[in-house]
Amino acid sequence: MDEFVLHLQDLVLASSDLREFLTDTATIFAVQLSQPGNHLSCGITVVRQKRPVADASSDTRARTLNELQKSVGDGPGLTALRTETMVHVPDLEADRRWPKYNQTAGEAGIGSILALPMRLQTSAQAVVNLYSPTTHGFPHHGIDAAVELTGIAAKALDLALNIAQLRDARDDLSAALKSRTVIDTAIGAIMAQNRCNRDAAFQILVKASSYRNIKLKEVAAIIISGIGGEREFPTTYDE
Repeated sequence: MDEFVLHLQDLVLASSDLREFLTDTATIFAVQLSQPGNHLSCGITVVRQKRPVADASSDTRARTLNELQKSVGDGPGLTALRTETMVHVPDLEADRRWPKYNQTAGEAGIGSILALPMRLQTSAQAVVNLYSPTTHGFPHHGIDAAVELTGIAAKALDLALNIAQLRDARDDLSAALKSRTVIDTAIGAIMAQNRCNRDAAFQILVKASSYRNIKLKEVAAIIISGIGGEREFPTTYDE
């Protein structure tokens, strides 16, 4: 277990983004919890506010089953995510809770499923989906081990999410500064061409944006490209 903790810590530091961290974590789950004759697949889903859902999987089978839950709109993992409780499906063929999902998952060679919500300190939600090719593929000791690993992984995920949030904020700030620079440059060009002050130049830019029905920064980029002779764009607009 100590090795698992150290491995997760290394992943947090080494991963280039959240999806890479989740993919590597899902792979570790599958390796750690698999037994001879019971090779598990693992999928992890993370839901964040104002960000795309992040899905990762240990293999193609887990990826397909995660996508199936999203397309069907229900399943063990989504139920665990909504209710924040563990969902155990010991015999998929005998289970009647998600008929459409269960049928397709059974056809994919799945016999049992274990879905474990992660207890996070952030506003995000996450669930670990474990898939077994055999019925009753999660005995009591296997469930206990999965619960323990999920608790440890949740702490690492909290850290990874905080890092991802900082990266997103950095990228957003960089984009905003770039957009501001483009707009300021365009305003300067309009001021020079029309011999007007900054406020008047900005209003011309706003009118151009409204007239063309495109974003302000895109109008600014067009004006700047026109300065270099790449294309022409009018910088005067009548009331």
